[in-house]
Amino acid sequence: MATNSNHIEELIEKLNSLPTERISEVEDFIDFLKHREAGYQLTRSASKTAEQSFNKIWDNPDDAIYDSL
Repeated sequence: MATNSNHIEELIEKLNSLPTERISEVEDFIDFLKHREAGYQLTRSASKTAEQSFNKIWDNPDDAIYDSL
């Protein structure tokens, strides 16, 4: 696998080889990926925040049998 800087250089070369009208499509796609990643981070943060509260509910002797499933 290429190093990070090598990978970036390869991407830049690919961008430079695209027709000008395609550059905006690439930019839109990058924006989409960033937006989607932000959503994933928000979901992970919310899950992590709620974990402690749910542990009080889920961690009990009556439900211990489900821990082994």
